[in-house]
Parts: sequence; structure tokens; C-alpha cells
Amino acid sequence: MPEMLKLNAQSLKEHTMQLHVGDKILLSGTVYTARDAAHKRISALLDSGSPLPFPIENAVIYYAGPTPAPPDKPVGACGPTTSGRMDPYAPRLLDLGLAAMIGKGERSQAVQDAIVRNHAVYLCAVGGAGALAARCIKELEVIAFEDLGCESVKRLRIEDFPLVVCNDAHGGDLFSQGRKLYAG
Repeated sequence: MPEMLKLNAQSLKEHTMQLHVGDKILLSGTVYTARDAAHKRISALLDSGSPLPFPIENAVIYYAGPTPAPPDKPVGACGPTTSGRMDPYAPRLLDLGLAAMIGKGERSQAVQDAIVRNHAVYLCAVGGAGALAARCIKELEVIAFEDLGCESVKRLRIEDFPLVVCNDAHGGDLFSQGRKLYAG
């Protein structure tokens, strides 16, 4: 079994050119949650020239809407949502310095092009395993758009969150490569 790379979210951008589709990583550090509604508001903030709720340069966004925490836990379930819904917003954020996105499912060609152009990476988490993913979340803080409930922007501190590189800075796409492998 290939070794899992241990990487820190804050220095991930320094390693994106060494990552390739299929690489398995354990990510630790700070990531931010943002789903559809939050992306729409972030886009509006950018349009108006207002400050963003977190520094976008070198950031990692996790497309997730964590459920409320049970007693003595920072979060309930926290699995990835379908990334394609954020595709209209992702190229702009990547052009502003976003290092990585975490979600599930394939990305549009425009997003893949922006990943390559900006030496970024798209990482996939296992869908349907939100309770297991929550074990990797050590702290959670709502930092913006609290009225959106589970879709508010949250700062998470994660430890050894297992992910797979699905789109790399070299133009690799695990989804199209997988289809070719099984097409015969």
C-alpha cells in the first residue's frame, strides 16, 4: 500500500507541484467550510470590495456543512458535499490564491484549468462517512454568516484528515483517468 503523505494545510501550496492524482494524504491544520450559500455571499463580498471572512491566499476550503456537535465533541457529522455546485465560484477563488478545495465528485473543465493555472489541488474526502470524518476535527468556530446554520463559514482545526488528490496542478484528473481504465 502506498505511503500516505502527512501535510499541513497552511503550507499545502508549497507542495502542490509534487502532488499527483491518486496520491493519498493526511491533512492537518486549519481549513474553512463553505457551501453554496456561503460561496454566493463570498462572491458578493468580492464584487463589493469588502473584506472576506478569512484570508483566501493559501487557504483550504472544505465543501461541508457540519451538523451540530454532541456533548463533548467539536462537531457532529462533517462529510463532503458535491463540489460541482461550487464550480461557478471556484476559478475566481483559485485566481485569488486559494491553495486547495476538499469535496466529492468531479469538477468542471473551467475549475480544472484554474487549478493548473494557479498550481492548486482538488482533494476528495470519502462521501457518506461524515461521522468518521468528524473524528479528525479537533476544533470548530463559526466565523461568518451564522444565519446560514450548518452552511455558515467555519474554521476547523483538523488532524490527519484522509484525502485523495483528484485534480492536480499538472492537469491530472482522477475521474477521467478512472473512466479510461475501465472503458476497456
